[in-house]
Amino acid sequence: MTTTTSTTASTAAPVADARALGLAHYAARGVLEHVLARHGVTFQQHVTLRAAVTADAPRTPDGLVAQVRSSLKADPADIRTTLDELLADRLLAVDGAHLRATQSGRELIAAIGASTAPVTARVWGGISAEDLAAAGRVLALVTARANAELAALAD
Repeated sequence: MTTTTSTTASTAAPVADARALGLAHYAARGVLEHVLARHGVTFQQHVTLRAAVTADAPRTPDGLVAQVRSSLKADPADIRTTLDELLADRLLAVDGAHLRATQSGRELIAAIGASTAPVTARVWGGISAEDLAAAGRVLALVTARANAELAALAD
């Protein structure tokens, strides 16, 4: 008597871990950097300009550097170079002791947003609200823990 066994692929969801998080980050960043290149902007310029555009009030250069450093964990000297580039390109302007986004800077951020919106909709579309909420909670916790570890390493 011959018996056959049936094998089926596992449909279990992958477990979230540092590698999965990294792969998702780099895939999404790769898409964004492709769009940014079409607009002649680097990733760090985009993050810095977006921080200025979305700020409730104009930031001091030190305040903007601190905000971007908190997000990107980048070298403050590199962020100051980015500020200089945005000022030279007239995407940021000096306003007394503060920096503010110019109209050109605001238009660039809007154009980048318009370029990324369809891709964002395809990437995030169809994910249930419950899954997004769970992922958001996990990512917030991982971010907080990693920031705490980074702070401890800096001590």
